[in-house]
Amino acid sequence: MSAAPDSFPRAIIFCDGAAKGNPGPGGWGAIVVTLDGRVTELGGAAAHTTNNKMELTAAIRALELIQAIDGPVAIYTDSTYVIKGIREWIWAWRRRGWKTAEGNDVLNRDLWEELSAFVDSRGKGGIEWHYVRGHVGTPGNERVDAIADTLARQAPVTLYSGDLKAYGVDILDVPDETSVPARSSGSHKPKAIAHSYLSVVDGKPLRHATWAECERRVKGRAGAKFKKAMSPADEVEILRGWHVDPADVQGDRGGS
Repeated sequence: MSAAPDSFPRAIIFCDGAAKGNPGPGGWGAIVVTLDGRVTELGGAAAHTTNNKMELTAAIRALELIQAIDGPVAIYTDSTYVIKGIREWIWAWRRRGWKTAEGNDVLNRDLWEELSAFVDSRGKGGIEWHYVRGHVGTPGNERVDAIADTLARQAPVTLYSGDLKAYGVDILDVPDETSVPARSSGSHKPKAIAHSYLSVVDGKPLRHATWAECERRVKGRAGAKFKKAMSPADEVEILRGWHVDPADVQGDRGGS
């Protein structure tokens, strides 16, 4: 096997945060995959916090883990707050002495400064930020969401640390489009309606009419697969990608 090019990520990170009540009990989760094929799951909880604090903490703790690993890093998060904050807003905050445009103190300054220090230490272009939409079936995002949500509910969670080949999450299945969505201006484009939601649990595929039904089935189930299909053709393509015969898929009748 030839060596990976210098531009290839030396680590891939997924991170997410959650808070029940916002503020309220919170949790964060992160997954770090390194070039040597090792996966490390991280997670933590706080008794009284906010979603944004947990989102920032997840990114910070993941970057802290790979301080000794040189080279580019790819970070996937569903938090536009984290991405826009570290790439855009932080420069103006600093110029204004950590004040917002309205003159208020910037919230979570301590976490922003800690995150910025890790980002700066990797050099210009050392981190590539990727936005992933939540709850659309991206395996890495769904797993860190599950970790963060479980810890926010003050429930125990088993964190994986080991070989990528033995990991039960298809962590390298990442979306092609990861740019932060532009803000809507004037003319509002209606949100596309999903054709169906698909899940596979313990080898049994099901089709769901709503995300709530799909989420209820897969939440907390190790190795579960799930994805939103936007059309009948999209549904067939997803199922075949999972090596599932579309003819074998039944509708959700309320069971699991």
